[in-house]
Amino acid sequence: MKIVVVHSRYRSAAPSGENRVVDQEIAALRALGHDVELFERRSDDIEEWSPVRKATLPAAVVWNGQIRRELRDSLRARRPDVVHIHNTFPLLSASVLYACRDAGVPAVATIHNYKLACASGDFFRDGAVCHDCADGVPIGAMRHGCYRGSRAATAPIALAVTVHRRAWRTMVSAYVCISAAQRDLLRGVGLPAERVFVRHNMIPARPVREVAKRPVVVYAGRLDATKGVPVLMAGWDRYLSELDRPGLELTIAGSGPLEDTVRAWASTRPSVRVAGQLDPDACAAEMAAARAVVLPSAWEETFGLAAVEAMALGVAPLAAAHGSFPELITDGVDGVLFRPGDPAALAAALAQADANNKAFDEYGAQARKTYEQRFNPVDSLARLLDIYEDAVANPA
Repeated sequence: MKIVVVHSRYRSAAPSGENRVVDQEIAALRALGHDVELFERRSDDIEEWSPVRKATLPAAVVWNGQIRRELRDSLRARRPDVVHIHNTFPLLSASVLYACRDAGVPAVATIHNYKLACASGDFFRDGAVCHDCADGVPIGAMRHGCYRGSRAATAPIALAVTVHRRAWRTMVSAYVCISAAQRDLLRGVGLPAERVFVRHNMIPARPVREVAKRPVVVYAGRLDATKGVPVLMAGWDRYLSELDRPGLELTIAGSGPLEDTVRAWASTRPSVRVAGQLDPDACAAEMAAARAVVLPSAWEETFGLAAVEAMALGVAPLAAAHGSFPELITDGVDGVLFRPGDPAALAAALAQADANNKAFDEYGAQARKTYEQRFNPVDSLARLLDIYEDAVANPA
């Protein structure tokens, strides 16, 4: 099959799970013999733009006519069977939908976040979950300046959502939501239900080696409020204060806006190690030797890569019980769920991991079985190809 993948790549300074997913899918498709071409733009390039060109970026978020022409001409010359659209913000815009229509090529769109309804893409505002714009009408976003705390920065995103609402509803042949929870939260956008598919992100298998497990829990992710880092710190402090002899250590891997805060906090707590940003192999090694991987996300994660990556390694995830996590994890079977946003609930879950080494070994073993049964990359890729076939057979 001839496939063109369309993606606006996030900045390399802020490592993105979405970038990884795109790269892994392309590699897997090519390994099966499919002809895959990548049409992408990189946010890193913005730093090299002139001030005049940077000033045009807000308008390009709403409509990028040059991208429409370039992609349309490329599709007409190449004649792929299908176009797979991932992220369009900020360098591509909804113009890619019109380019696919112009060229007569069916479009498949993986919806990685909530940006079709929410300007910040995470249904999260002022430290709490927010569904004010879940119907796809971003009035609240403009009132609150939800993107980067700025009404001026939010305006082009809100305008793009409004102007291209009909295009997103009518020009896509198949929508891929990465969890049923995400699909349900986006119902207000009005995507045609018969074209919406649920397909979890593909997580490549890693060999499960016999490693000496350590009394460590690992957090691996972006260091910001949406990921629940304040809850993690407060929960850890409560865990330490409530046990006479706490037996766990905490490793924090990642970077982000709260990195300085996390390092300052960790510097006075000998039980906490800040590992910084790790490459995927080093991060996997940290997770594989841990008793659990903790995911305290304050936003309703659309998937949660680290949860399934932990399961693939035979390690139990310990996660906030909202968003996609209850869909991915069976509490008390292959992981542990705790009340979202509650440091006391997180502390209780950590105490459970501290006191029940054997139980967490069993959770980890079952987590690997869950990965093999529900998140097998071969099955995931087969489902993606089925969705492509459906889009080709039933073009919008």
